Amino acid sequence: MEMKQPMMMDQEDRGKQEKEQESQENGRLVADSVAEKGPKSCSGSGQVSNGYPSTSPQSPREGAGAGTDRGSTAGTFRTLVVQQTSLNPPRETWSKKMDFLLSVIGYAVDLGNVWRFPYICYQNGGGAFLLPYLLMAVFGGVPLFYMELALGQFHRSGCISIWKHICPIFKGIGFAICIIALYIAFYYNTIMAWALYYLLSSFHSTLPWTTCNNQWNTPNCTHYLSTDLNVSWTENSISPAEEFYMRQVLQVHLSPGLHQLGWVSWQLALCLLFIFTVVYFSIWKGVKTSGKVVWVTATFPYLVLLILLVRGATLPGAWRGVIFFLKPDWSKLLTTSVWLDAAAQIFFSLGPGFGVLLAFASYNPFHNNCYKDALITSSVNCLTSFLSGFVIFTVLGYMAEMRHQGVETVAKDAGPSLLFIIYAEAIANMPAATFFAIIFFLMIIMLGLDSTFAGLEGVITAMLDEFPHLLAKRREWFVLGLVCVCYLGALSTLTYGGAFVVKLFEEYATGPAVITVVFLEVIAVSWFYGTTRFCNDVQLMLGFAPGIFWRVCWVAICPCFLLFIIVSFLAFPPEVKLFDYLYPFWTTVLGYCIGVSSFICVPSYMVYYMITTKGTFKQRLLKSITPEASWSSGPQRDTIVITNAV
Repeated sequence: MEMKQPMMMDQEDRGKQEKEQESQENGRLVADSVAEKGPKSCSGSGQVSNGYPSTSPQSPREGAGAGTDRGSTAGTFRTLVVQQTSLNPPRETWSKKMDFLLSVIGYAVDLGNVWRFPYICYQNGGGAFLLPYLLMAVFGGVPLFYMELALGQFHRSGCISIWKHICPIFKGIGFAICIIALYIAFYYNTIMAWALYYLLSSFHSTLPWTTCNNQWNTPNCTHYLSTDLNVSWTENSISPAEEFYMRQVLQVHLSPGLHQLGWVSWQLALCLLFIFTVVYFSIWKGVKTSGKVVWVTATFPYLVLLILLVRGATLPGAWRGVIFFLKPDWSKLLTTSVWLDAAAQIFFSLGPGFGVLLAFASYNPFHNNCYKDALITSSVNCLTSFLSGFVIFTVLGYMAEMRHQGVETVAKDAGPSLLFIIYAEAIANMPAATFFAIIFFLMIIMLGLDSTFAGLEGVITAMLDEFPHLLAKRREWFVLGLVCVCYLGALSTLTYGGAFVVKLFEEYATGPAVITVVFLEVIAVSWFYGTTRFCNDVQLMLGFAPGIFWRVCWVAICPCFLLFIIVSFLAFPPEVKLFDYLYPFWTTVLGYCIGVSSFICVPSYMVYYMITTKGTFKQRLLKSITPEASWSSGPQRDTIVITNAV
């Protein structure tokens, strides 16, 4: 820095006069403090990390003496504090802290908390399953959750551009995350379209899935309500709720399988169009608008869950379902599948690796306590899963009591069928069935909308940060194009065989790929970027560094946690079956190809980076793992402390 003190003082005087004319000033000297160092060596220059000093001021004078001149003589060592104002517009931030918390909670608490956790819990030992679930949460899920929030908040970047500040050669992870998010949008919103169809069908005095005299019913339809004492339930009986779901909503009987999907259902196509319209106008302006929408979409499901819990607890036979849900089977803990299910459930429930936590945290103030946020939101997520178990199993116990069957027989359905068949039928038996049906399916839609907002915001933030000059002023048009792509990609899930496509995407296209991506993310942050450097970044933000527990989790436990899931999935691939359709071998190959299509971005970008980078192979390799300085952190300005400057 070739400057002289009189010149800088003159520049400051002129700057006061031109302040109204110039809105931004790059490299402006705002403070310098005088500290007589004596004839000491100049080897103690401070390190700069992310535009901030890596250490606190060495003396109160260095911190408090900014902006003063104590008349030091020329040639003495001085500490100069320079603030560099970015030429880019300031980054958007959340209007309120609660907007961020509700957005993260709404993202983490999704449909899987309602249907997957209760089913996985009772299938793997009931109350005994809570032990591996909590262990996997403490040592695997929460550390990953905390790490992503801290990374996003410190570097203030989306899942693509953040990698140049961590480990540039791993930038392909960001592109893979965006492709995975698109695949999820292709099938996840279809489930909300089903719920919307149910919601619209609920505005009748008699719910359509309670009678057997409709055009879609078969002779096996058995109208079985608690008031029908002369009707018996047999093995061949099919409830009107099941036929409504299978033959009217999905119309899956018109498709023999994935090889012949059939036509698109125009009713579901209109429902999905409405869902994406709501999504677009909720996220088109950024977190300022979505942060307001989540006040409804993230809180309403809890109100409905409490209402359904109270109502379910008063039903006859509810206690049977609760006992079945909580009764521990400790022998199950000796099987590997229980620990695998616990690891997978907590991972997909908290949702690290989808780019959402990075995006949401990037809009936080720099000194926001993301550590506290991580503990609060992850705890709320786990407690919600537990609450949903009670809501579901009180009703399953009631259904078992009504049919004079065991709870395990009634609870044989998992996934969406648990909600759209079993729970829908139970609601039909309650007094004020129309009211409970409306609020229940509204809850399903709200749970799904939160996750869709978050997933697409992760893609939008990543692309806007990576291509700011192209997309920053065209956000509304980019979001519109993204929503249209998602809608067109979802058309295959709206066909008569669309349910088979949804299952294929859910099992193969997203799960293995995102787990592998997060595994590489942890390796890149912990081993290449370094936990020491990462912990220093966290200390700079929060004022305290993560303890030894978090360091050990990031370096060793989390990689082992993720590797365990990956190896188990490859060693014991799941047998995919939906209704009476067993997926043939070619569909498994197709599923793996879809999954690899996203993950292939990681090695492809590594090759591209090594080819396009100049220098010898050693120089290119060194540059590929060396993080670039980040100038986007901090509230608005970047501070550089230069010690021992003349």
